[in-house]
Amino acid sequence: SEQSDVIVAVIDTGVEFDHHDLAANMWVNVAERDGVAGVDDDQNGVIDDVHGAAFVNGRQVGNPRDDNGHGTHCAGTIAAVANGQGVVGMAQAKIMALKVLTRNGGGLTSDAIRCIDYAIRNEAKIMSNSWGGQGAVTPVLEQAIERAQRAGILFVAAAGNDNRNIDRISYSPANSRNDNVLTVGAINFTGRRSGFSNFGTQNVDIGAPGGTGAPADSDDILSTYLNDDFAF
Repeated sequence: SEQSDVIVAVIDTGVEFDHHDLAANMWVNVAERDGVAGVDDDQNGVIDDVHGAAFVNGRQVGNPRDDNGHGTHCAGTIAAVANGQGVVGMAQAKIMALKVLTRNGGGLTSDAIRCIDYAIRNEAKIMSNSWGGQGAVTPVLEQAIERAQRAGILFVAAAGNDNRNIDRISYSPANSRNDNVLTVGAINFTGRRSGFSNFGTQNVDIGAPGGTGAPADSDDILSTYLNDDFAF
């Protein structure tokens, strides 16, 4: 498959951007790559943001390195390099790494909004959002997703892993009312819903492979992982 210039912003725990099965498909901010280390060469408020940025606990830095593994795993499923080794992503796109979640998987909505706006400014076409929480989508988050919609960006949201009907119990950002939101639930190898996946005829748009849900084998998708490795 040929390399695509479509930029996918992975808003998650970060990405191990120098992983041998991801590096060639990472988005590059040329101004920062070719600029001076320690200088905000493109004057966007983030220093040395070569492959993306981290917006965590109200701070912003140019190093979106993953310290959890989740974001790297998602990035591999999207765009691991078709190089005859490891795994191959679904699309040979460019991955923009945006770290919003901490090592423990927590994060602030305000930081997620900053990630969304960074991705809009830097011309991402798709945003991968495998995060969320119970409750309605806040107005400021809805407005950020609407800004992405106006920019022609597809906002992919996780349905969540609580085995709940999110038509009845709201889950954010999956329940966003913006037309550019594609909410994805998990299915297993038989095509049935994974037992852990949230569901809802109004708010879940599509299912994608995500594991059996059996306690000892909840994840069946092999992908890139920390320390230049792979994991299920």
